[in-house]
Amino acid sequence: MKIDTDHIKLDSFLKAENIVASGGEAKILIAEGGVRVNGETELRRGRKLRPGDRVEVGGETFCVE
Repeated sequence: MKIDTDHIKLDSFLKAENIVASGGEAKILIAEGGVRVNGETELRRGRKLRPGDRVEVGGETFCVE
């Protein structure tokens, strides 16, 4: 996904990529440890993602551009 700003928050990224349908769903997925950022489990939904970051969910990898 290409972003137009210097960063995007993790929960917003998950919604923009249609990985989750809502912020609440993103919160649960992240809290349960279902999201990895750059190979590390991420539990903060407000984590700032920048171009080059890789997000892994359910065996799929999404790149921030």
